[in-house]
Amino acid sequence: MNESTAPSPAAPLRTAGRAVLRALRAVIWWFNSILGGNDYQRYVDHLRFQHPDAPVPSERDYWRDRHDAAARNPANRCC
Repeated sequence: MNESTAPSPAAPLRTAGRAVLRALRAVIWWFNSILGGNDYQRYVDHLRFQHPDAPVPSERDYWRDRHDAAARNPANRCC
């Protein structure tokens, strides 16, 4: 085997590192989804698609309104 075509000794480490990063990103995405991190962006996308003339609230207003609604209707909470 020619030295220029031989795999680098660090190649397995790079491959393992990429796999760890992919797994870490998946875990972060999962926690972010469970905690509602994507909710505001989905709401904005919904408004722009379904209600293009409606004003888009700021993210701060969105979360304030969402928490107020949850406080008014505690049936949707587990605790």
